[in-house]
Amino acid sequence: MRRLDVRGASYLLAAVGFVCAWSVLCWPWLSGAVTIPFDAKAHFQAQIQFLAQALHSGQSPFWNHNVFGGSPQVADPQSLIFSPAILLALISPSPSFREVDAYILAHLLAGGLAMLMYFRDRGWHPAGGLLAALVFAFGASAAWRVQHVGQIASLAFFAIAFWLTARMLQRGSLLSGALAGLAAGLMVLEPDQVALLGGYVIIGMVVAHWISGGWPAVRATFVPSVVAAIAGFATILVPLLLTWLFAEATTRPEIDFTVAARGSLHPISLLSAFIADLFGARDPNVEFWGPYNAEGSLYLSQNMAQVYMGALPVLLLIAPGLTRGWLWDKAVRPLSLLFLFVVLFALGRYTPLFHVVYDYLPGVKQFRRPADATFLIGALGAVLSGYVLHRLLSEENLGSLKRDLALGGAALAALIGVGLVAALQYGHLPDAWWPSLSAGLWFAAAGALVLALTRWRQALGPVASVLLVTGVVSADLRVNNGPNESTALSPELYDVLRPETKNETIRLLKTLVAQPAGSPRRDRVELLGMGFEWPNASMVHGFDHTLGYNPLRLADFSDAVGTGDGISRWGERKFTALFPSYRCRLADLLGLRYIATRVPIDQVDHKLREDDLKLVAFTGDGYIYENPRALPRAQFVAGWQLADFEGMKSAGQWPDTDPQQVVLLDTVPPDAVPEGAMTANAEVRLTRYANTEVEITVTTDKPGFVVLNDVWHPWWRAELDGTEAEILKANVLFRAVQVPAGSHKVRFSFHPVEGAIAELRERVEEPQGEDAPAPTPPLVASGPGAAPLPSTGEDGSWHESRDFRYEPDPYGQGSSGLPVSSAAVR
Repeated sequence: MRRLDVRGASYLLAAVGFVCAWSVLCWPWLSGAVTIPFDAKAHFQAQIQFLAQALHSGQSPFWNHNVFGGSPQVADPQSLIFSPAILLALISPSPSFREVDAYILAHLLAGGLAMLMYFRDRGWHPAGGLLAALVFAFGASAAWRVQHVGQIASLAFFAIAFWLTARMLQRGSLLSGALAGLAAGLMVLEPDQVALLGGYVIIGMVVAHWISGGWPAVRATFVPSVVAAIAGFATILVPLLLTWLFAEATTRPEIDFTVAARGSLHPISLLSAFIADLFGARDPNVEFWGPYNAEGSLYLSQNMAQVYMGALPVLLLIAPGLTRGWLWDKAVRPLSLLFLFVVLFALGRYTPLFHVVYDYLPGVKQFRRPADATFLIGALGAVLSGYVLHRLLSEENLGSLKRDLALGGAALAALIGVGLVAALQYGHLPDAWWPSLSAGLWFAAAGALVLALTRWRQALGPVASVLLVTGVVSADLRVNNGPNESTALSPELYDVLRPETKNETIRLLKTLVAQPAGSPRRDRVELLGMGFEWPNASMVHGFDHTLGYNPLRLADFSDAVGTGDGISRWGERKFTALFPSYRCRLADLLGLRYIATRVPIDQVDHKLREDDLKLVAFTGDGYIYENPRALPRAQFVAGWQLADFEGMKSAGQWPDTDPQQVVLLDTVPPDAVPEGAMTANAEVRLTRYANTEVEITVTTDKPGFVVLNDVWHPWWRAELDGTEAEILKANVLFRAVQVPAGSHKVRFSFHPVEGAIAELRERVEEPQGEDAPAPTPPLVASGPGAAPLPSTGEDGSWHESRDFRYEPDPYGQGSSGLPVSSAAVR
């Protein structure tokens, strides 16, 4: 009992030491002096801000109309809706940079404590558990890729699931099994390659336990394992179904092998495990010369190739881990094999393994970077190095370590020499000599620490061992993996993502798009090449952006409008056949009214004529242009015509129609009326516009269609005067509801679960009844034409009426149906 009390107290001290080390190492971010940059701000800060604003305004966060014309936020795994971030969003209506950074870093704290618990459950030495916790939280990609918030969350929940699964196998505990399943489910809720590989590691643990223990082990842990599977499945069932259906409709349902292989870790990048800053990733005065830069066929950021875990853990893995064969001990043999697997996986195309797992291992085809396995290299390396330290401090007949350390020193010297030769070959020897010398000094300090811990282990005791490991390893990781230009930048660089920003461009755009209550207008803007932090700023400030920053985008919208993952540089703007220029019908239908750009717009769009767009402002960030032809968000259109939307997207041709007299449909409307143009006197009011609910009132003297120029999606439902109505896909991308003459109220509402179930049912059931008539091919304009339209009301309000003159589309789209001259849009 006394021994147990001492061990428990030592683990409490180890936990306190880890929390103190975490606080010190994270203080630059926790203090607000620096902030986690890049994706953590440009993408995830905006996601959390959108979530918080939705909850505190009484809205649902399930649909996001601020980017890409609208997107099912509830199905986006990066929305953080099904994550602990929702707690932060509930607490604060406007989470600050520092609060979001603390939330991200808290994952590393939780994961490190889970590692400590894993060691404690096995009765291993607390200094080994402390080493594992420190390396897990601040080694390899956990330190260098902290801006990848989803992967950091997956890594943290992997550590928790890893510990609880091991406890379940050790104790046969149903409770541990249920909690392990819950943790694994939370790991998978943000599906990424870290979660995928983490899932396979956990499965490998269970299988290895059953193989090594035989039938008694299977019998003792089978029921807890089933409980874990049920708990995990229940956790992920609905969110993962939504994500799967969303992913199927996006631009990236599957990653081609060639594209995925471009994210491979070059073998020479493994040298960064021994020489922390060999390639200059940390030093702003050194131009990074790592493999991704030297070999154009790779597509990695410089921080993705960093796998430094610290000098002590690397030394321990070599000597005595390899020299004495301790990494092949029964207690860690499966983890050693899994460690080798994730290293080979990370190398991607440089070994035959990745091609095999890409073809045959479920889930691999959904992700683009085998180098993401570096997260698991750090996590499993942390456990293995901690175990070796445990054996060093617990072995009764340890003997001399001189031979082991000599072999380890020779191996490390050879590896440092390889690094210097590589630097010489690429002409960077002057940049590499100091990192190499520094690595030698850190390894010497690690060797001295090993000798001290083993020579005086009885005299030092657990307390002194914990303190020594905390001090030396924390100092090493602070110097070599601490804040740098990849992980810590000035918060002022991301000021446009603060709700209270005073940025001139943001404030002007918010003023320009503001409309009085009931206006049918809700103008969209485009932030064209304004910088990496700009594309999702609309989610923070509440206006609607045609583009955005997200790897998952509805393919229908992307194919028609032209989108990439982001639009940080103006050269990234992709025009399409249907959107060949800012002067096109689709831009007008989108209601794209204002374009903010760093450069004059004619440098981006060479098809524009002099008067197509109007320069309305020049700010410190660039130019703001107005498209005066942009149409309202809500319209009434009396006439209709069948069209082949897919053919239109391919050919880039529109029928020779006026979009305010004819709505294009891909199916015959429920109450069939003759096709063709038709005018009507109608007043349209947009009475409510929320994330998942839109209400429109219309008064019209003729039957027709209420058109909402938001992206069509199968999970939306509509009501006409309280009765369910069909949402028709209109004008390639948008929504329309057929209404009779008179005064009516149309209500759109978003129902993701109901819609997903219906969509899933449609996929598995045979189609019933006769197919709808095949759509007719789109008409192509034969020349100029005139189309009379109703006039504007005397009060100047919008009544779907202006006078236009039409002319053939100068960009080869058929008749553009665009106004050449008109009164100012109200």
